[in-house]
Amino acid sequence: MARLGTKKISRRTVEALKVEKDTIFWDSELAGFGVRVHPTGRKVYIAQTRAGGRAARRVTVGRHGVITAEEARRRAALIVARIKAGEEAIPEPMAAKPAGGPSVGALAGRWLEQHVAVRCKPKTQSMYRLVVAKYILPELGRRPARAVDHKEVTELHHRLSAKPVMANHVVDVLSRIYNAAEDRGDIPEASNPCRQVVKNRERRRERFLTDEEFRRLGRVLDEAERCKGVSVHAVAAIRLLLLTGCRKGEILNLRWDQVDLEANELRIPETKTGPRTISLSPEAAAVLCGTPRRGGNPFVIPGKLRGKAMRNLNDPWEIVCKRAGLEDMRLHDCRHSYASRALALGESLPMIGRLLGHTQVETTARYAHLAEASVKESAVRVADSIAGDLLAAYPGAGSVAG
Repeated sequence: MARLGTKKISRRTVEALKVEKDTIFWDSELAGFGVRVHPTGRKVYIAQTRAGGRAARRVTVGRHGVITAEEARRRAALIVARIKAGEEAIPEPMAAKPAGGPSVGALAGRWLEQHVAVRCKPKTQSMYRLVVAKYILPELGRRPARAVDHKEVTELHHRLSAKPVMANHVVDVLSRIYNAAEDRGDIPEASNPCRQVVKNRERRRERFLTDEEFRRLGRVLDEAERCKGVSVHAVAAIRLLLLTGCRKGEILNLRWDQVDLEANELRIPETKTGPRTISLSPEAAAVLCGTPRRGGNPFVIPGKLRGKAMRNLNDPWEIVCKRAGLEDMRLHDCRHSYASRALALGESLPMIGRLLGHTQVETTARYAHLAEASVKESAVRVADSIAGDLLAAYPGAGSVAG
């Protein structure tokens, strides 16, 4: 039988295993813990040990993909310990969970009412209510909460595989519902069936405007403003996103009483990360000065409804991008482009975090790799300067330094 070298069985090592005939790979750390791999790609965790001179017993722990490698390891350790103690590898089934008790729908309703409505911001509330109404209630709403098991949640997650990010959101929201129910005492502790569900890998999208794309976008915004193809307020909103690095909601919900053109600042009392003061460049201030005010509407970017802010900036953005020949660009990429340009100009990550209103260093760290080019350019400039003095006494130093 094959052995996994010095590596322990993990999700990554198991997913990489491929065989031409049935093969068992044993873990290097937990004796008796293994995974059986079939040519079809099916992989099953197993536990095997002996006790009292008897022949070795092999027990199926679970299928990879239904349970995680970490959960399989925990179960295998218990099975091995029971066999060595002379007990049954798997205890006799306990009485089935009572079918009574609150349903998933009832727990979801209490969570939305008692937690989400009280503690979450409106946008977050809307997202949670959408996930509950569209994905959780139709699938599990009538099921007794204690009857839902890990396998059922994993299968729900798999059915949403065409929407990998949403699949993760659904499991996360369902887990929050169960955790809150445990805290309230509505269900016993350790009832959460979402623990150890293997989430889909989410890859962050990175799209930044190049210098040429910035110029093309600027020309199109000028034309759109003159030709009235896109409203003057939509053009102003896009320019402000590009010139400030603000989030879309921060600009669309901006009120005139939050704009201080004398101090060149925006003072927003409530953002994703709390109150925020945003410094305005002369160019951004000029955009605000040139944005017409609509009587009776307190918003800088007014919508079609009286007294309301603009809600749909995506349609004007798509028109502008099409005219400028920009492919695969989201509005949020304006913010990424702002950060990218700041890095190119030599701004530090902590400063960029302050400009973008980040409260966590890890959030800004996603841009760290973009600084590599700036670091290399700086290294060349510094080395050239030093070489001019350091190598001046050597023949041919000019060619080396130059």
